[in-house]
Amino acid sequence: QVQLVESGGGLVQPGGSLRLSCAASGRIFSIYVMGWYRQAPGKQRELVASITTGGSSNYADSVEGRFTISRDNAANMIYLQMNSLKPEDTAVYYCNAETVVGSLWGKGTLVTVSS
Repeated sequence: QVQLVESGGGLVQPGGSLRLSCAASGRIFSIYVMGWYRQAPGKQRELVASITTGGSSNYADSVEGRFTISRDNAANMIYLQMNSLKPEDTAVYYCNAETVVGSLWGKGTLVTVSS
């Protein structure tokens, strides 16, 4: 079965940048949509950005213009470039993949935006 592993989280000052990566490994099934979700303390999980195999992407209003999602289909990787980070971006970020055999989730990577 495919496993998703996130990396790139950490502590960053407001206005700073981070780049998250998600690698899919194991038995690879057809993945047609991948995305990033986040869950802040005391909040429900929300979609941050998603991207299809064809490269169509969408973003939450709160990150539009600041975050960029990208995908390397051949390598089964997605990335999230996060710029102009704000304290309210603090959350655990999860990688998600929709495949022909179901949904896959990574274990998450913590992003903390604080001075």
